[in-house]
Amino acid sequence: MNVVEQDARAQVVTDADVLRDMDRGTVPVALSYDPGRDPRTVRMRAAGSPAREWTLPRDLLEHGLRTPVERGDVRVWPCGRVQTVVEFHSPRGVSMVQFETKALTRFLRRTHVAAAAAEPVPH
Repeated sequence: MNVVEQDARAQVVTDADVLRDMDRGTVPVALSYDPGRDPRTVRMRAAGSPAREWTLPRDLLEHGLRTPVERGDVRVWPCGRVQTVVEFHSPRGVSMVQFETKALTRFLRRTHVAAAAAEPVPH
């Protein structure tokens, strides 16, 4: 399977207990997509102490680049022309991070290529 991985930088906009010990400001985030594991989701892993990982629907992330969307405990919305905000709610608090839209768009394009390659070939 074609696993897609991409590093990005995210600005911590707001946090609660979830990211209390992380450095404030820009943090490295690893984006990953594994169509063999679950073709509908993407993972985001923020580096830091402690490292934190979130899973969210790929289509939610994609739609959130253009218009505010919400599903369950995740919200995604465009912030101006060049930024996208992803907000995760949990019992421990709210984590809100801001990405460059261009990085998320590039990642999502690569996930579509990987998803197409993972589809079974009709006989």
